Amino acid sequence: MKSLQVCGVIHLQPLPGTPRGRNSIDTVLVAALADAHALKDGGVTMAILENFGDAPFVRGRVEAHIVSMMTLIAQAIIDETGLDLGINVLRNDALSAMAIAHTVGASFIRVNVHTGAAWTDQGLIQGEAYQTLQYRTQLNSSV
Repeated sequence: MKSLQVCGVIHLQPLPGTPRGRNSIDTVLVAALADAHALKDGGVTMAILENFGDAPFVRGRVEAHIVSMMTLIAQAIIDETGLDLGINVLRNDALSAMAIAHTVGASFIRVNVHTGAAWTDQGLIQGEAYQTLQYRTQLNSSV
C-alpha cells in the first residue's frame, strides 16, 4: 500500500511594507512558526511557504524586502521544524522563489504560471520558464 504524502501550506500574514502589512516582521515570523509547528505536530513533513497575506499581489517581481523577509522566515521554519519546505512568491515571481529556495535549502518552488499565460486579477500573467531554468543553472541549484 502506498503512503499518502500531504503538503501543508503556510500562508504568511501581510508582510511589512505591503498595502495591508500592519504587523512587525517578528509578529509575522511568530505566526508562521506556529503554523509550521502545528503542521509538523499533525504529521505533515512537507509544506509550502507563500506570501498570501500580501494581496493584492504585484504582477511581476516583488520588492527586495519581501525576498529578504521570506528568506528569514523560511530559514527559521527549516531550522525549527525540519519541514521539507517549498517556496511560492506571489503572484508569479519564480526568480525570487528560486533565490529563496536555493539560499535556505528548500526542496522546491511553486510557480503559478510557469508556461503559457493566464488572466488573473493582476491582468495577463505570462510564464517565463526559460528565465527560471536559466537562473537555476546560474545558481547551480537542485531546486
